[in-house]
Amino acid sequence: MAEQRRQTGGAVLAAGLLVCACATGCSSASVAADAHTGESAADPVRTMRRAADALVAAGTSQARTAMETASGGTRVTIRGEGAYDYRRQRGRLTLILPQDPADAPGRLPITELLSPGALFMKNRGAGVPADKWVRVETATVSDGSLVTGGATDPLTAAEVLRGTRTATYAGREEVAGVAVRHFRGVADLALAARSVPAAGGAALRASLTAAARGFATAEVPFDAYLDDQGRLRKLRQRFSFVNGRRKGAVAVSSTTLLFAFGTPVTVPLPRAGDIYAGRVAEPD
Repeated sequence: MAEQRRQTGGAVLAAGLLVCACATGCSSASVAADAHTGESAADPVRTMRRAADALVAAGTSQARTAMETASGGTRVTIRGEGAYDYRRQRGRLTLILPQDPADAPGRLPITELLSPGALFMKNRGAGVPADKWVRVETATVSDGSLVTGGATDPLTAAEVLRGTRTATYAGREEVAGVAVRHFRGVADLALAARSVPAAGGAALRASLTAAARGFATAEVPFDAYLDDQGRLRKLRQRFSFVNGRRKGAVAVSSTTLLFAFGTPVTVPLPRAGDIYAGRVAEPD
């Protein structure tokens, strides 16, 4: 029963986070415009589908995230910063919620620990003791925790690109002073779930499968920026998220910036005694 309460409460908590905050190929001209793009410009779909592999090869990085929701004419952005270990599929992010004018002292940052199959959240949830974590099974929430945690797991974001159906090369640009290749395309969550490698990919596959079933549409338009080593430096994805409290879908834009590859990253997970087993109240 305690485990059931944890999963139910965690799913409610994650679903409430955003609510409370609220033709394959490229043109010949593009290829000719940049002689240094090689295969990536000639076959952008294949390049996108390999993006997650390049991050795993890189090992680790620091990350900044921004998630913007648009609903009823209101736009709200949640920002995060932290680091990620792509080989162990673990990361740590500190999220800053928008300031609520009604909150005199302001909101405490939310700490998130990302791990295969589970998201741990601290300083989030009415009635949760300050020293406790809430565990959310990512396959139990309707979006696979791609958006309701307030930030998209960097590796999961890259794994979505395995489902790329169409992509074009948009030319050379710069991101944070680094030369990058810009690609635009559309990925399919169901295809991404089927394309996750068997080795170590069970949790990622389950999350993407949940998202493919739970989002308003399985199609994910994206803009991806890769450096000359094939590593994602910036990824912007647009999701259509079904808000359980309101009719219709909410437009969600998730942006992930990756830098300082090779940074040492250690993410210890909470002990069993540090995880809250009670019911988590849904935010108003």
